[in-house]
Amino acid sequence: MPKKILVVDDSRIAQLQLQKILADSDYEVVGCCQSGEEALELYDKLSPDLVTMDILMPKIDGFGVCELIRRSSQTPK
Repeated sequence: MPKKILVVDDSRIAQLQLQKILADSDYEVVGCCQSGEEALELYDKLSPDLVTMDILMPKIDGFGVCELIRRSSQTPK
């Protein structure tokens, strides 16, 4: 079973390039989004094994999203 990847980048071109790079690998791109807010929603929905994250994005930057994901992953459900 391939590892699931979520691609987060506000540039659609960068998203497509990453999908192309990963197409011939042991990974499966299960979702793409263009904002930190979308990334948080998709992370909870898709439970990816790996997230590629753009650092510079409007509203919530990549560091902020990573911190929110880390905190939510530590919270017992």
